[in-house]
Amino acid sequence: MKRLLLTSTGFTNPKLGERFLRLLAKDPSATRVLFIPTASRTEHEMKYVRESETELVQSGIPRENIVWFDYRNPAAVGNVDDFDVVYVCGGNTFFLSEKLKETGMDKKIIDLVRQGKVYVGVSAGSVIAGPDISIAGPFDENESGLSDMAGWGLTDKVVTPHYTEKEKDIVEEFRKKLPYPIVPITDNQALEGTDDNFSVIE
Repeated sequence: MKRLLLTSTGFTNPKLGERFLRLLAKDPSATRVLFIPTASRTEHEMKYVRESETELVQSGIPRENIVWFDYRNPAAVGNVDDFDVVYVCGGNTFFLSEKLKETGMDKKIIDLVRQGKVYVGVSAGSVIAGPDISIAGPFDENESGLSDMAGWGLTDKVVTPHYTEKEKDIVEEFRKKLPYPIVPITDNQALEGTDDNFSVIE
């Protein structure tokens, strides 16, 4: 059974941290997390990555159980089957897609989620969980000219994070372009789902 929690800003809304623990259904002190900071390349973005790690620790997960993935040394994380949670941080969606595809970690993550491991996405990590990442175009620079806009297909819904009314026209344009449901979420919301049963939660 797939278990996904797709957020804009992680657990800054404490209720989303509670939903994470409910999805986890395991003692957090015995939980191991595969932590993917790849999308964050600037010091400003890394600030949010460190906050995400702190939120996991505050959820009861020992810091030593949170293993950071480095796309320059992908084998260092060891056997990915040993992890209970995949946590994919925010940043640049196109860079994230490119680097995880290069390392083959994208396929490993998809397999883990299909096995029932919990997936938590933050911003770019939420966008890439869907079937198409092109909706990131108005917000993320596609510096390498990535042409493959396929996401990981963990859900058939395209998430657009950090939604405010200012993005309404952008969302409507993509609704005309893409053959998938588009789900805008604010910084206080998340798209939560098990298998194909997904809903937006506050």
